[in-house]
Amino acid sequence: MGTTTRTQVGIVGGGPAGLLLGQLLYRQGIDTVILEQRGRQHVEGRIRAGVLEQGTVDLLHEAGVGGRLARDGLVHHGFDIAIDGVRHRIDLAGPTGGKSVTVYGQTEVTKDLIAARLDAGAPLVFEAEAVTPLDLDGDTPRLRYTKDGVSHELVCDVIAGCDGYHGVCRQTVPADVLRVYERVYPFGWLGILAEVPPVSHELIYANHPDGFALASMRSPTRSRYYIQCPLDTRIEDWPDDRIWEQLRNRFGADAGEAMATGPSIEKSVAPLRSFVAEPMRHGRLFLAGDAAHIVPPTGAKGLNLAAADVRLLSWALVDFFKNADTAGIDGYSEACLRRVWKVQRFSWWFSAQLHRYDEGDGFTRRLQLAELAYLIGSDAARTSLAENYVGLPFERPGAG
Repeated sequence: MGTTTRTQVGIVGGGPAGLLLGQLLYRQGIDTVILEQRGRQHVEGRIRAGVLEQGTVDLLHEAGVGGRLARDGLVHHGFDIAIDGVRHRIDLAGPTGGKSVTVYGQTEVTKDLIAARLDAGAPLVFEAEAVTPLDLDGDTPRLRYTKDGVSHELVCDVIAGCDGYHGVCRQTVPADVLRVYERVYPFGWLGILAEVPPVSHELIYANHPDGFALASMRSPTRSRYYIQCPLDTRIEDWPDDRIWEQLRNRFGADAGEAMATGPSIEKSVAPLRSFVAEPMRHGRLFLAGDAAHIVPPTGAKGLNLAAADVRLLSWALVDFFKNADTAGIDGYSEACLRRVWKVQRFSWWFSAQLHRYDEGDGFTRRLQLAELAYLIGSDAARTSLAENYVGLPFERPGAG
C-alpha cells in the first residue's frame, strides 16, 4: 500500500540542479523532497564538466557546500588559445575586476550536495521510478512515483523539473504550449581522462586545421582532454596512442613536448547540440537546467547555466512562500531565457571560432583566423570574451 505525503516543493532530479535548489531552499526553511530515478552510486559516479563560473562558486559557498571546493578547487585567472600551435593567453581577471573560474568536477559538486542533504536529514529518494507530474494547472500539483515496487504520491505547492534533457517534466508540458529551438553540430568531442599531470596550469583551447582540441584537468594529477571528431566515431577505433598523437599535433610543439601521457581511465564520444525549450514555466511546474536547455561544451556553460536557473528559481520561491509575492515566479521564465539566449550566443560563437567546418573552399577557416587575430589584438574583444567566460551577473526575476 502506498503513501501520500505533503511538501512545499517537489524536485524531480537529483543531479546538481535539483540538489542545489533543495539546499538553497532548505537553508531558507522551505520544505522540499527530491526524487531521483537513479541510485546514489550512479549519480555520484557520472563524469561531467568541471569549470565553474565565479557566480556558481559564490552560490555554492552561499549554499554552505563550499568547503572542499575552497580546498581542492583550482582557481584560474585566464586560459590559452592555440592557433596553429601558437599559444595566446586570454586574461580573465583584469577585464572583469578580478573575477576567475574554478576547476572543480561536477562529480565533486554532486557529492558535496548529496552529503549536505543527507547530513541535514532532508528527504532525498533515490531509485524513484515512473515519476509522473500531475495537476500542473492547479494550486496543488502532485508527483506520483514508485519506490521498491510501492506506489507513492507527493502533494506539492510547486514542482521543479530538474531531471535533465531526457526527463519527464518537460514532456508533460503540452505540445501547443512548448516551443523548441535546436541546432545539432556536424561533429562531436572524443574525450579521454587519464591519471597524468595537466600539460598546463590553465586550460588550452586549440584551433588547428585537423580540428579543435581542449586541454583541461580535474586535479593537479588528473587530466581531461578532448579532440573534435566525426559524429560516427567509434571509441574502439581510437586507442590511447592515437589520441595522444592527435593531441600533440593539435596543441603544437611546445605543449606536445610537455604533455605527459598514460593509459585512459575513461573515454567517451559526445555530440554537440544547442537546445532551448520555451517557456520554462507551465502552471506550477518550473523547468531548470538541462530539462530546459543544452549548450555545446566549448564554453563550459552547461552546469553554470543550470546553477543560474536555480539561483533565480530559489529567489522566486522564497518570495512566493515567505512573502506571498508572485512577481518572481511569474517572471522566472522570461528572466531565465534572457540569460539562456545570451549564453547560447556565446557558446555558439566560441564553438564557431575553434572547430573545423568541412565547407571545402577554406572560406570558414579564413574567417576563423581573421576573427581570432582580431580577438588577440583587441582589448575590447578580449574583454567581451572574459566577461562571458567568467559568467554574466544574475538578474532577479520580477525585479523592476
